[in-house]
Amino acid sequence: MRPLTIGLAYDCKEDYLAAGFAPHEVMDFDARETIAALEASLAALGHRVERVGRGLDLARRLAAGGRWDLVFNIAEGVSGRSREAQVPAVCEMYGQPYTFSDPLTCALTLDKPLAKRVVRDCGLPTADFAIVERAEEAAAVDLPPPLFVKPAAEGSSKGISARSKVESREELVTAVGELLAAFRQPLLVEPFLPGRELTVGIVGNGDSARPLAVMEVAFVAGEDREAYTALNKGDFEARVSYTLLDGEPLGVRAREVALGAYRALGCRDAARIDLRCDAAGEPQFLEANPLPGLSPQSGDLPIMSRLAGLTHPELLRRIVDAARERWGI
Repeated sequence: MRPLTIGLAYDCKEDYLAAGFAPHEVMDFDARETIAALEASLAALGHRVERVGRGLDLARRLAAGGRWDLVFNIAEGVSGRSREAQVPAVCEMYGQPYTFSDPLTCALTLDKPLAKRVVRDCGLPTADFAIVERAEEAAAVDLPPPLFVKPAAEGSSKGISARSKVESREELVTAVGELLAAFRQPLLVEPFLPGRELTVGIVGNGDSARPLAVMEVAFVAGEDREAYTALNKGDFEARVSYTLLDGEPLGVRAREVALGAYRALGCRDAARIDLRCDAAGEPQFLEANPLPGLSPQSGDLPIMSRLAGLTHPELLRRIVDAARERWGI
């Protein structure tokens, strides 16, 4: 297939820090090294890559008549629960082909309770949950502890720490108050799942979508050994062990659940589905990541790809090929 001209849409962490944003506000954004690595891997595939930048930059370029064969979108957006939908929406408004999921799926999956409702209604396993919007609602949550509480519309483990697991109603009230004050958004409360943590990478569209790998995420050092907290994710080389589940019955079941969620939520080209097992060992849907992190070093999808024998350029080739087939490029 012919090489493409690719516009790379992204939110650069260092640019926002220089503009006065706080570090916790830019946790979702990509570092300069990741953007350079993506550019290099796409160029290694023969494509001509042009850095476009954030959503506003993309909108200005499109409004001025700029076009590319494909926009490779890793932009997370700055604010609001629909922020990940902004670049896909701008692309669709201008008829510009782009990678990954459409605005509806990007908005739906960032809102974790809404995503869980869709997955549950499709008959897939996900833990019961409650939504807390005000501190006084915490005491009325009708779920047995231990519980796990986190912001309803954040990514990159933002807002998740060792304090997210609560053992009593009193601890829940305290945790809810702290998180509401810090994030000013509804919170998701669900039973703490004590089993193994898994993440499944999927590439493709419709009936051709296939799991790339099932990876177990185990926490081996530090105090946060019960969840994929922001601290564990930030220091993954020392705190986290990654293992592929090849042929294991749990891996087979995880593939079934993840692929069902991928299709139920309308994910496109590639995504990562996070699961955690309950006390009986059944994988439960946690959340979907339709814009999976693609850092060659720290992104979970590239890590599992590397363990499965795929280079970073090969992973991106599969994503681009899925997108160009979908768009008829």
